[in-house]
Amino acid sequence: MFERQTYIDRRKILKSKISSGIIFLLGNEYSPINYADNTFKFRQDSTFLYYFGISNPSLAAIIDIDQGTEIVFGNNPTLDSIVWTGKLPTLEKQFDACGISKVQPSSSLTKYIREAQRLKRKVHFLPPYRPENKIKLHQLLGLSFEEIEEKYSLELVTAVVSQREIKSSEEIEEIEKAVDISVDMHLAAITMAQLGMFEHEIAAEVNRIPLSKGADIAFPIIATVNGQTLHNHYHGNRLKKGDLFLLDAGAEVESGYCGDLSCTFPVSENFTQKQKTIYSITLNAHEAAVQLLSPEINFKDVHLEVCRTIVEGLKGIGLMKGNTDEAVNAGAHALFFPCGTGHMMGLDVHDMEDLGEVWVGYDGKPKSNQFGLKSLRLGKPLKPGFVLTIEPGIYFIPDLIDSWMAGKINESFLNFEMINKFRDLGGIRNEENYLITNSGARLLGKYRPKNIPMIESLRKKQ
Repeated sequence: MFERQTYIDRRKILKSKISSGIIFLLGNEYSPINYADNTFKFRQDSTFLYYFGISNPSLAAIIDIDQGTEIVFGNNPTLDSIVWTGKLPTLEKQFDACGISKVQPSSSLTKYIREAQRLKRKVHFLPPYRPENKIKLHQLLGLSFEEIEEKYSLELVTAVVSQREIKSSEEIEEIEKAVDISVDMHLAAITMAQLGMFEHEIAAEVNRIPLSKGADIAFPIIATVNGQTLHNHYHGNRLKKGDLFLLDAGAEVESGYCGDLSCTFPVSENFTQKQKTIYSITLNAHEAAVQLLSPEINFKDVHLEVCRTIVEGLKGIGLMKGNTDEAVNAGAHALFFPCGTGHMMGLDVHDMEDLGEVWVGYDGKPKSNQFGLKSLRLGKPLKPGFVLTIEPGIYFIPDLIDSWMAGKINESFLNFEMINKFRDLGGIRNEENYLITNSGARLLGKYRPKNIPMIESLRKKQ
């Protein structure tokens, strides 16, 4: 937790952004794996964590704008539960640490909500992403599940986004802790991978590192020789000569803040010439994005510059052709780069996306429907205090290549004969985390080597 005043100030700012009514925030519940007492690891709702700092299950909070009161609803442990969990501080004591003096049992929440509804007061709630919270909102507010999806408070969503998207110095400190551990996770993979190993052996070591430092993984580890599959969580392949290995992994520290890094390296000591060529193009695209990061630039423009850099690089080796701008406008580059250049990061590894990508990444403006561009999660002007990822990549996806070739999609910009010579190369991306500053951008956390000589030097030390 941060200092008590941090949470008091955060709630004060939130209250100033909402016109009237009550703000109703739900924490998360334990979620069973296969029966009630065998649960997935608990993770508190990030917005609840942001405003209260308490990571207990089965909590709810009311911030009453009109009356100026703040109440948390939850139950203290019973003797039966203490047998299993040990004695814990009371909710009153825990919430005093974030400046909340009123704690009421969960059973009182229904009465409070019903009274607010009787008086026709506005109840502001966020769009739920957990089924158990959808059920709670259905029961407490008397809304159908369809109505819940439609009647969440856009006023509250935009207020939360505008506050959480600007990271404070204490938040940056926590994110950098997470990034530093994430760097260690990647260096371990680069230096330990050997011919004949299974992917799961590397994934296991990558997982061990944050646990050994009192942290955890921020998301399921991607550790694969099939980097062309963007989110590949299968770890059953054996590493062989000529493979590229792609790792996408990050740590989450105790406060809930995350890191998110990717790296790609050869399973052999050196990249092949084809791998070097494509790796260099992705690295050029990465550096092009970093050079553009600054306040007020629209991140969509950063993404489009990445796309142009990739097209130019692939034209240079005969995989693409024609006018670069026309190719990007047509989306031809998306055969190789069907995703976005980066996303916001903080308490969530894809920060606040439960609140709606169009509000978090686009300030409510419509997204593109074009293949590739529609997967860009961030497309609005950058501001000092934003934390985001930079992760351009080039992917050779055989099924996508075959589909486009059969349909002659963007054939005026694509040389399918040459592309087929690279179809088994896999996928390549590097990913780093940046803070937007008043004058530009700053790399967060310690440096992770990513250029070819450094990667090959690390591979030789295995």
